[in-house]
Amino acid sequence: MKRSDAGFLDLNLDRNMPVVGRFAPSPTGPLHLGSLAAAVGSWLFARSADGRWLLRMEDLDTPRTIPGMADDILRTLESLGLEWDGPVLRQNERTACYEAACDELRRRELIYPCGCSRADLTRSASAPHPGEDGPAYPGSCRVGLQEGKGERALRVRVTDEELVFTDAVMGEYRQNLRHACGDFVIRRKDGPFAYQLAVVMDDAAMGVNQVVRGADLLSSTPRQIYLQRLLGLPTPFYAHLPLVTAPDGAKLSKRDNAVSLAGAGDMSRHGARLIAAALDFLGQTPPDEWKDMTCRELLEWGRTHFAPELIPRHARPLYLSPLDP
Repeated sequence: MKRSDAGFLDLNLDRNMPVVGRFAPSPTGPLHLGSLAAAVGSWLFARSADGRWLLRMEDLDTPRTIPGMADDILRTLESLGLEWDGPVLRQNERTACYEAACDELRRRELIYPCGCSRADLTRSASAPHPGEDGPAYPGSCRVGLQEGKGERALRVRVTDEELVFTDAVMGEYRQNLRHACGDFVIRRKDGPFAYQLAVVMDDAAMGVNQVVRGADLLSSTPRQIYLQRLLGLPTPFYAHLPLVTAPDGAKLSKRDNAVSLAGAGDMSRHGARLIAAALDFLGQTPPDEWKDMTCRELLEWGRTHFAPELIPRHARPLYLSPLDP
């Protein structure tokens, strides 16, 4: 596999490497139209390349995890014909792996304890302009905890340089971590490991080399690439799909747009409607006869006709066609 000038691994440059994609929902609620689009998009990218499609439950945030929701998500995916390969990986069973990564970074003095609260960051005169995810951390604890402060988190030291990668949908993306977020958190004191660390370790452990997900995670990708480099892990091919919005352009309400087998009734009728809508949202206009097709037939049509260059970049609604009476 070749590495591009931008520093990312481009799977398109090596046709001999088997593609391994994944879908990683959080069991904090049922699938919604946004996560459905991400699931179908990641499935299409992997299966159109005759690759594997894996599944991971991102259940590190235990207080927000709803009992039984992981099973509901799995049953819903199965009912829609979105079948995955191999066992489901669950993050809450992998804390030892994340701890080992922290130990390695600590040994190399690449992370340090931080005692700053959110209020401290908001008040910081040295960070008057917010980064992409809030105030950029000003480095207050880089040389040691401030007087009277106890450890609240572990932060990764970042460099003052621009990180560049090319996304398969969104194009070239540039970010200077020092300016965008500053030294970022990989673990809260006595709390769960941060998403950034967990996703990097999990993708490497699963052999994932193709990450297809929503554009809301585009700005966090440089942090993940930075961690991959620190830990000597491969960087996947990235494709960030447009976000699904409400019809008025507002943020999509998960509660009002749930996709669940438990509440769908006859999924044999409703399922094809959902898959057809997801295909259309991704720029893959389904055939006119989609109402007479099963979910699996529609997905197979999508796999054989998949044209990633048609995926739009802008967020917009996902419209469901009315069911016949």
